[in-house]
Amino acid sequence: MKFENNKSGNGGVITLNNETKEVGRLTYTIFPEDGRLVISFVLVHREFEGRGMGKYLVEEAIKFARENNWKVYPHCSYARAVMRRMSDVEDVFLER
Repeated sequence: MKFENNKSGNGGVITLNNETKEVGRLTYTIFPEDGRLVISFVLVHREFEGRGMGKYLVEEAIKFARENNWKVYPHCSYARAVMRRMSDVEDVFLER
């Protein structure tokens, strides 16, 4: 599996691909003046559902935010549920 982060302006898409196709994607918006990355949407293609691929995408977004000293606000309900279950995100997780 391979992640690719395509950032454009204040937004971007993190894709997760296997050897032959896209597994899923996460879209985000960056608010640099607030030091915040907002996760807008997480999508895992049907054939890859139920294998934790969405969580891997959220973890990759958290990693990207930490590298840039940003907090993460999960606007996407799936991303919010994933982050609430994680025990090591207190440093970046913005609930509101």
